[in-house]
Amino acid sequence: MYIFLILFFVSLIGIAVMVGRKLTLVRSGQIVEVYHSHPFILDFDKVKYRSFKHGKRILYLILFITIRFYVRSSNFLRNKYNEMKIKLKTLNKKGGANGNLGEKVEVSKFLRIVSEYKHKIKEIKHKVHEEEKNS
Repeated sequence: MYIFLILFFVSLIGIAVMVGRKLTLVRSGQIVEVYHSHPFILDFDKVKYRSFKHGKRILYLILFITIRFYVRSSNFLRNKYNEMKIKLKTLNKKGGANGNLGEKVEVSKFLRIVSEYKHKIKEIKHKVHEEEKNS
């Protein structure tokens, strides 16, 4: 039992001597304190720096992809719209569905009368507007 107490106090004195020597070296400025990170604990400064750096890169990539998708989809829609316009013009002719191109299909009588009335009303409104300006 005495041997354990003797070993304990000898090691305690040895530790005190080592700490005392390091303390005198640090006070005199010969040793600069070095930061050692723990392998299982994250260094938040590095994490912040890397997330900012990679976050910028990811945001630029997302912006590039969205602009590229917008341009490609608008070109695709414009081309499809022009194709559909051409198809509808050919189908609007008589026999367009069968492949026979002829004269245009006649508009129904009711729709023709309604469009004539619209034009007449528009002309009357225009005349009234001009008369109000002149008077």
